[in-house]
Amino acid sequence: MKMISKHILGLAIIAACSPAVITTSYAQLHLEIAKAPEEAPKIAIIPFSNDTSLYPIIENDLNRSGRFSSSSKNLPATASLNNANGPAWKAAGVPYVVTGDVKKNADGSLAVQYQLYDVEKGQYVLNELLTVPASRVRSAGHMISDAIYQALTGIQGDFSGRIAYVLRNPATPQQRYTLQIADTDGEQPRTVLSSRDPILSPAWTPDAKKIAYVSFETKRPAIYVQDLATGQREKLAGFRGLNGAPSFSPDGKSMLFTASMHDNPEVYQMDLETRQVKRMTNDTAIDTEARYTPDGKGFIFTSDRGGSAQIYKYTFADGTTKRLTFRGAFNARGTLSADGKYVALVHRPSGSNYKVAIQEISTGITNILTPTSLDESPSFSPNGQMVVYATRENNRGLLSIMSTDGKFRMNLPSEQGEVREPAWAPK
Repeated sequence: MKMISKHILGLAIIAACSPAVITTSYAQLHLEIAKAPEEAPKIAIIPFSNDTSLYPIIENDLNRSGRFSSSSKNLPATASLNNANGPAWKAAGVPYVVTGDVKKNADGSLAVQYQLYDVEKGQYVLNELLTVPASRVRSAGHMISDAIYQALTGIQGDFSGRIAYVLRNPATPQQRYTLQIADTDGEQPRTVLSSRDPILSPAWTPDAKKIAYVSFETKRPAIYVQDLATGQREKLAGFRGLNGAPSFSPDGKSMLFTASMHDNPEVYQMDLETRQVKRMTNDTAIDTEARYTPDGKGFIFTSDRGGSAQIYKYTFADGTTKRLTFRGAFNARGTLSADGKYVALVHRPSGSNYKVAIQEISTGITNILTPTSLDESPSFSPNGQMVVYATRENNRGLLSIMSTDGKFRMNLPSEQGEVREPAWAPK
């Protein structure tokens, strides 16, 4: 049987130990701006009245979008709710101003009013009131950032999203591997699963209420799905041989996965209600890493049937397979943007360099996105403006998030181990 690079399967049988399902916070990721755009519209974030926690969250979100340069320090003018002081900001060359106010309600919740002022037009673009529990101030900040981003770009914001990832920490043998979920800025980490054995390939259900993953707790790889609210989990695939690379259909009714129950690794589809399994590919090559298209009419997958690892597309209607990638000797770990127009993948342009590239499906034009050389597991943000991936820099494994235009990049390392296998949650 032909073998594909370890970037494809990454599966090995390790000694087993029962994992622990827990929901406590764990190692926090630390945001580092690695590359900022040279020119970006300025937006002033004025500290909200009666609050010191919201405006830094909004400021940080807009800065890491790569679309704006926001600040709350050394501001050239002043402003407050219902008093934007437009002429002063226009003279200072700042086109947008955000102001706000926070009041505590009788039931302990917070009333957050915020305004976005367009200095050039001389009018408020947003003037909204949010009521949130006091414990969800950070979430409120991300929601405000989402609204501002959409108002100014016409694109839905993704600051309220979450990213799943695997943390490997050799210093804690009983919890060497942890599956975690955090905000897109690395804050509020939560451990979903902890084990001494490898955890691979986290995959979200379409409603983002559950997450599937590959666990080695039974001495061989098996696919589990876990409810994030209750912690309840169940085994979906534990067939003989390999079980890996889960992916859920857009309607959540079926799952694609890789299995070698008939000796050769192939793509299978499982009906999640009946648990009936259907073989989708049948080739002497290794077929793996299947991902549904956003319309649910087919899937992309990695195969070496052409002599090297490349991305192919399978169409359900007629059962045809079409090769999508031709540039480079290695293309794998494909994931599609929400509109289905682009595929992010691991691309080897030469030697042992593995970079994240983005290919336009209709034209086949491929652009190498990342400056690093040991990249893997790309995942689009729901709005398609960012890609999160795992990489190595300065002998540390970390996550990077990069804008698809290549103008902005931030790193999310952890002080307590290496971070791998990211998956951006759907909206």
